[in-house]
Amino acid sequence: MKHRVFLFAAAALIAGSGPAAAAEVKVSDATQACIECHTIIHPGIVASWQKSRHSKATPRQAMAVKGLGLKVSSKQVPQELQDTAVGCAECHTLRPGAHADTFEHNGHDIHIVVSPGDCRTCHAQEAEQYSRNIMSHAYRNLAGNPVYQDLERSILGSIERRSGKIALQPANAATKAEACYYCHGTQLKVAGRETRDTELAGELEFPKIEGWPNQGVGRVNLDGTLGSCAACHTRHQFSIEMARKPYTCKECHVGPDVPAAKVYEASKHGNLFSTHNKEWEFNAVPWTVGKDFTAPTCAACHVSLVVNTEGDVVAQRSHQMSDRLPWRIFGLIYAHPHPREPDTTVIRNKDGLPLPTDFEGGFASPYLIDAQEMDQRRRTLQAMCLACHGSSWVEGQWARFENTLRETNAKTLSATRILSEAWAAGYAAGPAKGGSPFDEAVERRWADTWLIYANTIRFASAMGCGGDYGVFADGRYQLNKTIMDLHDWMEVRRRLPPARKP
Repeated sequence: MKHRVFLFAAAALIAGSGPAAAAEVKVSDATQACIECHTIIHPGIVASWQKSRHSKATPRQAMAVKGLGLKVSSKQVPQELQDTAVGCAECHTLRPGAHADTFEHNGHDIHIVVSPGDCRTCHAQEAEQYSRNIMSHAYRNLAGNPVYQDLERSILGSIERRSGKIALQPANAATKAEACYYCHGTQLKVAGRETRDTELAGELEFPKIEGWPNQGVGRVNLDGTLGSCAACHTRHQFSIEMARKPYTCKECHVGPDVPAAKVYEASKHGNLFSTHNKEWEFNAVPWTVGKDFTAPTCAACHVSLVVNTEGDVVAQRSHQMSDRLPWRIFGLIYAHPHPREPDTTVIRNKDGLPLPTDFEGGFASPYLIDAQEMDQRRRTLQAMCLACHGSSWVEGQWARFENTLRETNAKTLSATRILSEAWAAGYAAGPAKGGSPFDEAVERRWADTWLIYANTIRFASAMGCGGDYGVFADGRYQLNKTIMDLHDWMEVRRRLPPARKP
């Protein structure tokens, strides 16, 4: 009896923030059935959902919003979903035939993994934009590229010395899942069923999912869709505020290969956020620069619908993160124009390798955006900058940024030419001889020049200068020193007598 009273009270509370709210927003019978058990089993999940917009408005109410405040981009939402809160059942029972993990649970066909295909029911535009985003293809772009797989193996793989040589083996699935694929996403597969003894309902059968848990940006879902909305809008609150704060992006973009978060924290923008963010409004839609916030976060520059204090649109909302970015500064091996398509496995440089540049720095131009598209994206991004800065400041900063791209690409070329000499001389076994470009110490030092140091310098420049990250903190000091180290290594090797055969 005590449990029944508790469940009734909890259900009333969860339906809204009090009796009035409960009357305004009805919870479906199916969701109510979920709540009655999961309030006890998973109180954290239920409490998160209770604080969400989903619990406080029906799709019909959300679709009635006029103007830029509209958050439901789908033109049509199924009639049966329109007049109840978006609860457990509304997400976990959608499209059961599409999900390989669908199973019968207490009289309902549910699936564990909610995908962008489900979120698309109400958020069609966002789902479509995200599908064109490199992030949504992050798993395949990594797992389907043999060059990146070489790099991954050299970083994650088991390593030991055998017969006087270093031997590398691929990492196991668990290591991959908590390392590179934590952010890139795993490929989910149903590997049968398992029976669990539950506290409230006794033995129940559940699908056993390989690659789970995971909320990586390019997760391959059990309905065939790519990505996880929860990567940025963490379940079950799916907070706009969370997605707008830089801590969310920091989860993956922390470096040193992609040091956006630490560079941002050291920048003037990050200083302003750290000092004043408690005074800002992170839930308003649209987001007004000069009123709701006074310095950019990651989302302000790359995602959010931003207006000025007159209500004029500064930047349209976009979940295609690259559409405000002309340059891809994450060097592979060199900074380059953004790829045309989110599936980067189709790219081939002039040497036939799946890379956007060749080893001499030439662009694989047929696969990259052209100058006109680059200019459009530059102007779109600079519109955000101009909301707070004068044109001379913005133009001056952009000129420095593109100088940094040229500078770091040139230094990367110097390092690459030294390594190419080492390969030609037989001091290391490069791709031309069937070797990996990452599995020898000299090759890893070369990779440091672009993967760590050039990237750090570029991010420091792109983000309004991140303090010492452009110089001594994985910056120009280390980049130049590494090139000197490579040169000295080559000179020493040249002077050594040929190794005697055993």
